[in-house]
Amino acid sequence: MAELTKRPIAVAMTIAGSDSGGGAGIQADLKTFAALGVHGTCAITAITAQNTVGVQQAFPLPPELVAAQIDSIISDLPCHAVKTGMLATAAIIEVVADRIQHHQIPHLVVDPVMVATSGARLLLEAAEAAYIDLLLPLAEVITPNMAEASALLGQPVENLEQMRAAAQALSELGPQVVVVTGGHLAESAVDVLYNGETGTTHEFTGPRLDSAGTHGSGCVFASAIAAYLAGGYEPLAAVKRAKAFAAQAIESALPLGEGPGPVNPGESVLS
Repeated sequence: MAELTKRPIAVAMTIAGSDSGGGAGIQADLKTFAALGVHGTCAITAITAQNTVGVQQAFPLPPELVAAQIDSIISDLPCHAVKTGMLATAAIIEVVADRIQHHQIPHLVVDPVMVATSGARLLLEAAEAAYIDLLLPLAEVITPNMAEASALLGQPVENLEQMRAAAQALSELGPQVVVVTGGHLAESAVDVLYNGETGTTHEFTGPRLDSAGTHGSGCVFASAIAAYLAGGYEPLAAVKRAKAFAAQAIESALPLGEGPGPVNPGESVLS
């Protein structure tokens, strides 16, 4: 079990959709928390019929039920960090933002899930404004991929130079730290981190991994950041450790299904 130290029992919550195939969403987040020695809790926002090939159906849950799950957890358990994934609708984003503020969650990691790897939309287009107006200003860290950064900004993000510009532009929307992930770059996997408080940029470069699949890699990366923040790490250290953790999860991806196989955070424990 990886050591997070600094707290006897760190607790993190994922607010996201359920992946019936077990590769992404709530399932990937909870596996990541467990692998990193964090007690994982969850508030489910949507139920999907999903496998490695794609998303066949998605059903958002009522916003009041999402809020009730969050309230139930925080009324009984200490919550040191929250990670959000698939939020699906503007109404769910609104209640999540309201509950985050109400409970004064110390660390919020927002993975602005919009479109699945298969191309299926996981967020209604009308809800994109709610991300910008309500949730991003509350975030300590956001982890958009290139397509998500492009959607949030309404401009192309297709190369490293545009990733750098996008990270700075997104920081102006409120989050302290922006990490634009570059897993879809042609040359190598580069993530660009911009800290709006310090005005500094960091780039994390790694080899393009030859593995059985990458399904759930974004979920694992964001939930690992939340786990390290829950354990007391500062954002830069949390992101560096999370990138290494996610890389190992990709390297040990499971050769399952006819599409991209699920990454395997259970085999990615780092000290």
